[in-house]
Amino acid sequence: MSTAGDAAMVGPDADKPLLSIRNLKTHFAIGGGLLRPKGGAVRAVDDVSFDISRGEVVGLVGESGSGKTTIGRSILRLVKPTGGEVVFDGVDVAALTAAEFQPYRRRMQFIFQDPYASLDPRKSVGAIIGEALSIHRLGTRAERPGRITHLLEQVGLGADAMARYPHEFSGGQRQRIGIARALAVDPEFIVADEPVSALDVSVQAQIVNLIQDLQTSLGLTMLFVAHDLAVVEHLCDRVIVMYLGRIMEIAPKAALYSRPRHPYTKALLSAIPRVDPTIRKERILLEGDIPSPINPPSGCVFRTRCPYAIDACADVVPPRVTVGENHVSACIRTELT
Repeated sequence: MSTAGDAAMVGPDADKPLLSIRNLKTHFAIGGGLLRPKGGAVRAVDDVSFDISRGEVVGLVGESGSGKTTIGRSILRLVKPTGGEVVFDGVDVAALTAAEFQPYRRRMQFIFQDPYASLDPRKSVGAIIGEALSIHRLGTRAERPGRITHLLEQVGLGADAMARYPHEFSGGQRQRIGIARALAVDPEFIVADEPVSALDVSVQAQIVNLIQDLQTSLGLTMLFVAHDLAVVEHLCDRVIVMYLGRIMEIAPKAALYSRPRHPYTKALLSAIPRVDPTIRKERILLEGDIPSPINPPSGCVFRTRCPYAIDACADVVPPRVTVGENHVSACIRTELT
């Protein structure tokens, strides 16, 4: 086994990634108070590095509080990173001014988790989607209704939706509108932030299939944030597993699901329900809750819940170790992998 640095590229076409994250940190300062001393910080993302190749769909998974959404928002500068690089198509967009970053807003779009909160209830669907076209000056005023109609048809809605308002639609239909809004400016890269977690189970599969079809037909590159590993298995090419602001494992989908190497990944996968009751799989139960990102554990941040932790896990931040082709794991217990 060989050690791979945090800047190591893992994935297909690694020599020309569309997106390269290098040592990304996003910390949120907390103010003073009775129980919160001034000067502390929430380490939502703490020294994260990975690449995404053109046309690739990468899943980003982990429990709530692991930093998944913050990574997506940091990439698109919806929150400001504390440090590190976000290199998009060869340019560190994290270092750009607001004016310099404006052209990249068209190339990088976001699908929000909550379809109820992400659409302006005071605007019609046509106005919501058309706003992006207007901001980026795409098409003439006369051409835009045709473009909006085409987008609505792409996501399975009709032209009659243009004049209606968000409250007139179901949750699944609202998410289709949100997807159409993200596609309006012909982006190259999309962050999909748990786009089905707020939907009824009955419509989740429909939205996942829609995203998959659009990604294939449009050649989109995507970071798909989720906590449902069954959804990720269906949609993604490669998977990044996060815990408390740090990456635990990165692997191609087939390798991760057939032979996970990190104890945290094994625990997550053991919780996936199986349709076939004859297949027995040992359930790995994690005791306690995810620690506070204000005061994370020393060494390996997962050690306080890891069933295989030893004393040395408290002393060293585990480096990424290559455990297979394009497969890395951050665990000092190499005998487990």
